[in-house]
Amino acid sequence: MGRRHPFFYGRWDASAQEHAAAEVAQTHDEAAEAYAASGAFDPLTTRAALAALSAPVLLLAGELDSGPRPHVAAAVARLLPGAELSVQPGGGHYPWLDDPVHFTRTVGAFLDRAAQPTDAAGPCEDVDDAAEGLAQG
Repeated sequence: MGRRHPFFYGRWDASAQEHAAAEVAQTHDEAAEAYAASGAFDPLTTRAALAALSAPVLLLAGELDSGPRPHVAAAVARLLPGAELSVQPGGGHYPWLDDPVHFTRTVGAFLDRAAQPTDAAGPCEDVDDAAEGLAQG
């Protein structure tokens, strides 16, 4: 991956470079092989499992992430009842490195909302708002 590293980050500073250098040591080879193995994903089963999920879910995509792109995260969010999508401006694949304050505030606010009892189930309006913003941007 070496030369592509900068494309996974919203900024290519010392912190991002240190994170990238540690990637190989953090990779579990057996898990990586199984992740995308033949037959690992059955779309119908996956969609059914996502639709049945009752837990609150936050999908936080970096605006500059090349995989998955924010519009893909929006499509996944629409599969989950009660999902919330947030697109971090200037964020890459590792948004917690690109803007730790924004990332922490976003996740903290989500956790605060998730801890509150709710009567309504269904997609959060934020998913549609974020997806609409992506389509216009």
